[in-house]
Amino acid sequence: MSEAVLDLHPVAGRIGAEVRNVRLSGSLAQTSIDAIRAALLQYKVLFFRGQQHLDDADQEAFARRWGTLVAHPTVPVRNGTSALLELDSETGGRANSWHTDVTFDLAYPQVSILRGVVIPAAGGDTVWANTAQAYLDLPPALRQLADNLWALHTNAYDYASRFQVNAAGLKRYEEVFTSTIYETEHPVVRVHPETGERTLVLGHFVKKLLGYPTTDSEQLLKIFDSYITRLENTVRWRWSVGDVAIWDNRATQHYAINDYGDQHRVVRRATIAGDVPVSIDGRRSVARSVGEAATAKAVDKAVSV
Repeated sequence: MSEAVLDLHPVAGRIGAEVRNVRLSGSLAQTSIDAIRAALLQYKVLFFRGQQHLDDADQEAFARRWGTLVAHPTVPVRNGTSALLELDSETGGRANSWHTDVTFDLAYPQVSILRGVVIPAAGGDTVWANTAQAYLDLPPALRQLADNLWALHTNAYDYASRFQVNAAGLKRYEEVFTSTIYETEHPVVRVHPETGERTLVLGHFVKKLLGYPTTDSEQLLKIFDSYITRLENTVRWRWSVGDVAIWDNRATQHYAINDYGDQHRVVRRATIAGDVPVSIDGRRSVARSVGEAATAKAVDKAVSV
């Protein structure tokens, strides 16, 4: 079977490409799926404009072509769907902080697929950063240090200080997002299971570096984060209704910019089950909490069927 040839247009120098003339659907030819996956491994995030034909069911059908569709561990799925997470600015969906999706989970998602549903007239862009390139940018001494570091990731952190939410938003967060506390130990540097690249596993779910006092941990995290989010290592996307972004969640961080005031913004995300990260010396991430262990068991079962 011949390979599909994509109409690819890089958006930034180190990360991101727009794919043109592709109509996404659950019935897309396997050759096209394979070509998109190969492009994703290269560019880390892909953008598709003009996908207004997709509804919730279509988005889920397309997502299933990538692997096992998984719901968010604590936030309820959108009504009428099996796994879609709706991020609605009017109900607290403003994740304006650098993060990799759901790293408090042991086998956090490998791929995220986001669809623009309601987009502000101005503002509401999303920025992605290349964590594989960030690792390569580290000076040799910092790279050696990072190779041996592990971090504790959790969904229980100072949400109010990071997101500046009102009292009602904070109460909803505490009731929903932290209804079950997850804690997982991940290597700061993981080996990508498909490309072999080394990527940094950090972001706002990191509570601290293991083995370091809090103050030292915070300072080191700031240094590593500065390499991830430096402007030349990022790509910024201006959304239109019907746009779809697909990113490799094992090799990126992202930031949804909260600069659109009281305008309405709604996006819906599908995520694909991932694998347990492996450090450069072959050790696998470790689940600390009961809730996390239960999630890991469910993921292993889903992957095996």
